[in-house]
Amino acid sequence: MSFVPTYPLWILRGLTGSLAIAALLFLSQAPATAADVITLRVGDQKGGNRSLLEISGLATDLPYKIEWSEFPAAAPILEAINTGALDVGYTGDLSFLTVYAAGAPIKAIGGTRSDARTQAIVVRNDSPIKTAVDLKGKKLGGTRAGWGQFLIAATLEKAGYKIEDATFSALGPVDAKIALLAGSIDAWAVWEPYISYATLKDNARVVADGEGLTPTITFVVASDQAIATKRAAVSDFLQRLNKARLWSLDHIPEYAKNTSELTKLPADVLARAYAAQRSSPIVIDESIVREFQTAADRATRYGIIAKQVDVSKSVDRNFTAAASGSN
Repeated sequence: MSFVPTYPLWILRGLTGSLAIAALLFLSQAPATAADVITLRVGDQKGGNRSLLEISGLATDLPYKIEWSEFPAAAPILEAINTGALDVGYTGDLSFLTVYAAGAPIKAIGGTRSDARTQAIVVRNDSPIKTAVDLKGKKLGGTRAGWGQFLIAATLEKAGYKIEDATFSALGPVDAKIALLAGSIDAWAVWEPYISYATLKDNARVVADGEGLTPTITFVVASDQAIATKRAAVSDFLQRLNKARLWSLDHIPEYAKNTSELTKLPADVLARAYAAQRSSPIVIDESIVREFQTAADRATRYGIIAKQVDVSKSVDRNFTAAASGSN
């Protein structure tokens, strides 16, 4: 950060002409103090972006400071960005859009896309439900205003049903897992690594997935304030995340082992989840905006989002305009 300093008169009083100019130049080029270093306040979840940056070796030599805050889920990260307590975080596409539609001063600046089949509806192995057609009249659990609720509505619609033809139960992943195993709900709409855990450890079955129904994008989001005042740091952080994500695709066993130690989830579950997801950086371009707009319109029709949203205004394309990535 460069600036024009102001110095007490006693420093300058005895200096004239070129000597005064030389002194000013010397003092203005002095190393920046700790107070001058930008701090990027980043929201994370256990085993999330912080551990990914560290294990990939991309958390070193930062030209700014990162102040990490760990949260149990994406929803409180979004709320913290909305209130100005954080600069950057990450969340699922529809969760982001729900908060943006409510007036939050945030933008999606980048992110990753995963295989759509890694959003799925699972049932107990002894369930009579075999396909999506069997979901009519059943009690289905999932997250409200996010992937879970959207996948349930989209799956019912694809099967030729109305949303009202099944009962939606708003449950977070932990409660939904317990409810499914106890038989309190008939099926659970969820994502990785919960799908891999359910199938590998709880003997659950997948009866429908998000292929052709959901964008399956996880957005990196930033506050409008951070974009305006810390743009270079935000941009560098995003590019490091993109590089780290590409690194993870070639180091799945190592990445899974590291995340397992942090989250206490089994390494085989995480390795299966990462291999299935193949999460890759995206470039926010016109095709992404169109796809996201289609999903947003469907979410409005399903009653997940209260009003129509112009998705193009919710993103800042400049951060990924020159980036390498795959849509």
